Amino acid sequence: MTVSKAIVLARGLGTRMRAEAGSAPLARDQADMAAAGLKAMMPVGRPFLDHVLHTLADAGLTHICVVIGPEHGVVRDYYTRLAPKRVRVEFAEQASPRGTADAVYAARQFAGDDGFVVVNGDNLYPVAACRALGLSDGPALVGFTRSGLLRDGLIAPDRLASFAVIDAPDGFLRRIVEKPEPAWLAAAGADLLVSMNCWRFGREIFDVIPALPLSPRGELELPAAAQALVDGGTRFRVIECDEGVLDLSRRSDVVALERRLAGREVQL
Repeated sequence: MTVSKAIVLARGLGTRMRAEAGSAPLARDQADMAAAGLKAMMPVGRPFLDHVLHTLADAGLTHICVVIGPEHGVVRDYYTRLAPKRVRVEFAEQASPRGTADAVYAARQFAGDDGFVVVNGDNLYPVAACRALGLSDGPALVGFTRSGLLRDGLIAPDRLASFAVIDAPDGFLRRIVEKPEPAWLAAAGADLLVSMNCWRFGREIFDVIPALPLSPRGELELPAAAQALVDGGTRFRVIECDEGVLDLSRRSDVVALERRLAGREVQL
């Protein structure tokens, strides 16, 4: 069943960006957002989240819930004043940054019994990938080729090497491997797909999140939630994508993103 709902995870603290103060030349308004760790509102022509919402709208995902923290009233105020026409924007509050699964759980009333797509608020995904998730007939995730991420994205090889990879020998998720060992990577071969937290879930995700174990970082994570569903018999289709993802994680990303997105027309 085609879905039109999307949850955008914009609650993160931007810890890495805060820690890099002074490491890259930024305009005053950009430096202010970096210092606040509010990546969603980072000015790159428009606030970065505007670009994310524009992409979701182009993909047919027009009913959107942005997960923010209680201290992020600036995000709510901005979209209330903007009054978008192409998308309907709602908000859910995650009381504390307890992980991606906890953030999705905060939006459970928005999701209701409908299927929905989940994306990060600091990643700009290809329209085709988001559209494919919305058209999926059940749980799914996008697997990004390493070659595509290196060719079209702004992700350096050393950063990509630390990303989780997808183990899906038959086109359906078996597991997501965090920090894979070199020997495992070598055995898996060159056709590895990388997880960039781009999902399609159904109501069943809310049944497993409360029982998840905490990650080593003390958080509730979406890969663990998906694994719990897979272990219980749910099949997650893996949608392969050979395009890049524009990532906003560090201050050094801001200038490159501003250059890449210059002149992009955003319609909300």
